Amino acid sequence: MPLKLMYITNQESIAAIAEKSGVDWIFIDLEINGKEERQGHLDTVISHHTTDDVKKIRAVLTKAKLLVRVNPIYEGSAAEIERAVGDGADIVMLPFFKTKAEVETFIRYIGGRAKTCLLCETAEAVENLDEIIAVKGIDYIHIGINDLHLEYKMKFMFELLADGTVEKLCEKFKAAGIPYGFGGIARIGQGTLPAENIIAEHYRLGSSQVILSRSFLKTDLATDLTRVEKIFKNDIAKIRTFEERMLTEDESFFIKNREEVKEKVAMIVSELTGN
Repeated sequence: MPLKLMYITNQESIAAIAEKSGVDWIFIDLEINGKEERQGHLDTVISHHTTDDVKKIRAVLTKAKLLVRVNPIYEGSAAEIERAVGDGADIVMLPFFKTKAEVETFIRYIGGRAKTCLLCETAEAVENLDEIIAVKGIDYIHIGINDLHLEYKMKFMFELLADGTVEKLCEKFKAAGIPYGFGGIARIGQGTLPAENIIAEHYRLGSSQVILSRSFLKTDLATDLTRVEKIFKNDIAKIRTFEERMLTEDESFFIKNREEVKEKVAMIVSELTGN
């Protein structure tokens, strides 16, 4: 099965183009609680989507699933989740959880009315993972390597891929029978760690989902819809072509790619730290 591709946007025209080009899940991001404190110093995007965006994007989708990332569990979670589900979320994602109790609360609030996706991105979630993944009602898990690498005081998010952390988590999810994915990718031929290396790791690790990162479509291009359409059409086709190649590669290819990932990540970290 090809990877499920997710794209974060609250713009109807871009969501429609992304869907037409083969994006599987359109992603509305309502998470704001605590995010500024965690990521405000980084070159990351805090989306500032609103609850009104869920209904707006739902109206333009015909086949892509609508994923809504809510806030971590807080006093307003029941109402927030109720609205997301009521407005048409197919999948609801819980970020920054730490305990089994939070996951149970989340699943109770969903009440089987939408699919559930956990975003595993805290050191505590990793620590408590065995009891968390035993909870009934988890449909998907995604490893949030951006926040998780910050938790571990790392310099580059793909250090988690190079050092085997992602692999260990994937093995646990696989054993529990929960579909999983991790991180994001740029366009083929692009990315600090090239998209090809990352996609090959997705295939080696049995991943089924990935986010198209913000570098896939630079925000300054978002107003030129002709250009947007061209990028999505051409570059998703390139990802799918590369994925077809993955199905024909033997084990030695994936072993070699794994070593390449380690070497490239070490080089990137060395440049970032000036060592």
